[in-house]
Amino acid sequence: MGELPLDINIQEPRWDQSTFLGRARHFFTVTDPRNLLLSGAQLEASRNIVQNYRKTPTVVFWQWVNQSFNAVVNYSNRSGDAPITVRQLGTAYVSATTGAVATALGLKSLTKHLPPLVSRFVPFAAVAAANCINIPLMRQRELQVGIPVTDEAGQRLGHSVAAAKRGIFQVVVSRICMAIPAMAIPPVIMDALEKKDFLKRRPWLGAPLQVGLVGFCLVFATPLCCALFPQRSSIHVSRLEPELRAQIREQNPSIEVVYYNKGL
Repeated sequence: MGELPLDINIQEPRWDQSTFLGRARHFFTVTDPRNLLLSGAQLEASRNIVQNYRKTPTVVFWQWVNQSFNAVVNYSNRSGDAPITVRQLGTAYVSATTGAVATALGLKSLTKHLPPLVSRFVPFAAVAAANCINIPLMRQRELQVGIPVTDEAGQRLGHSVAAAKRGIFQVVVSRICMAIPAMAIPPVIMDALEKKDFLKRRPWLGAPLQVGLVGFCLVFATPLCCALFPQRSSIHVSRLEPELRAQIREQNPSIEVVYYNKGL
């Protein structure tokens, strides 16, 4: 059984009305005598099922799977070496996935109130918002105890929460920029192609074509956006916490800039 489309419109015929076969299938359904046996309540219930398709447990499950994968990636690519307990890791995972899934589903629910072209960009807003939640929560330990900062030679000078905030911000920006080509370019192309007779006559090409466009964009966006900021980033000593700043000044007054690993 084929996968149900996410852009169901019960106000329009299900099949292509530019072909005889499509029109025939439509009217066979409309004139089906079995419809006479259905009550108004049953028809209304069917309409509600279609309209609420995006909110089914299946959609929630796959959103959770997606955010769980993101959580693992974010944790594996964190910065710093501060120990974390199983309970702390579990709390970070639950808060990150729950917050990101709720935000993504909430934003995606707006699509039915927007024009078709505009609604195609709502998933990008959902991805951006989910990244803003998932990454900081999975790396919240860094925001609590800081990440190591070093001098130019790699000598550790201490731990800084200010550096952790900057590193996490850089990663969030990189992830959002990474999603822009894949979620902004294909919708415009697909919106134009879906108006052409070629795709109307071959609707089965829609899904593989969209996947191919997204994959093509990610091939270039992923490395380019990972390179937006240096992996070994720097921060001026004056922007560090007062205690750490005083400690560095006391040890080596000539140091003006310190370095940290921002993570990925």
